[in-house]
Amino acid sequence: MIHTKILIMAASIALLTACSNGAQSSGESANSAEEQKTVEETAAQKEDAEKAAAEKAKEEKAAEEAKAAEEAKAAEEKPEYKLNPAFWGFEPIDNANAKAVLITIDDAPDKRSLEMAKTLKEKNVPAIFFVNGHFLDTDDEKNVLMEISDMGFAIGNHTETHANLQGISEEQQQEEILAVSKTIEETIGDKPKFFRAPLGANTDFSRELVKKEGMLLMNWTYGYDWNKEYMDAAALTDIMVNSELLQNGANLLMHDREWTAEALGDIIDGLSEKGYSFIDPNKIEGVE
Repeated sequence: MIHTKILIMAASIALLTACSNGAQSSGESANSAEEQKTVEETAAQKEDAEKAAAEKAKEEKAAEEAKAAEEAKAAEEKPEYKLNPAFWGFEPIDNANAKAVLITIDDAPDKRSLEMAKTLKEKNVPAIFFVNGHFLDTDDEKNVLMEISDMGFAIGNHTETHANLQGISEEQQQEEILAVSKTIEETIGDKPKFFRAPLGANTDFSRELVKKEGMLLMNWTYGYDWNKEYMDAAALTDIMVNSELLQNGANLLMHDREWTAEALGDIIDGLSEKGYSFIDPNKIEGVE
């Protein structure tokens, strides 16, 4: 009997121990699960914080790059020269190089304009090509103009038929100016930014119309290639480089002519050797 009681007590103790151990094990498992959950939540929070920081850094970098690009664009578009009608040349704005000249080619695109554009492009010299509408009658002529524009050269309005504006009616003047502007825009996608009247013969009406159309009117400082004595490449080169009219900001007039095309490279080299740089038409005040 006593032996049986002892056995029962031993079994009870064993059962109680087992239950106690089980409860302890369950508690430890619960604690371990809670700890794991906390670790995972902490890791997730850290990952979220890192993603947020990376995204913020990305946004800040993008904002800085956009600001830098905007500032660079503003600096690029800032005018460097302004027109002085007293000599139809240009004066520097702020710290722009004063010893510079503007190259312009009239009567484009006749027979030599593309050749002249290629010469200028090879020498990295900007210029304005002033266009007549009667040289844009065919698709081939329009393609030449498009190629000149695609090379980065500015395109100007030189009237439809090279008429003397002072000898025709206001209605005819309007047609002469607007017709070629329309053709230019249809051909290259942009309106001309500059206007030069044939013979430099402007009128009050043409000046107002040109201004209304958003073009900058200009004549020139000097040019010689229409004079018989300079219808020779060597003679033309010499006078263009050594003219007493050559000065800072000079507006140089040349034409689409065989002898001018032949002389153009040497003219550019001669001016460069004298220390002159070349004005970018896009940097002229009043041009948008």
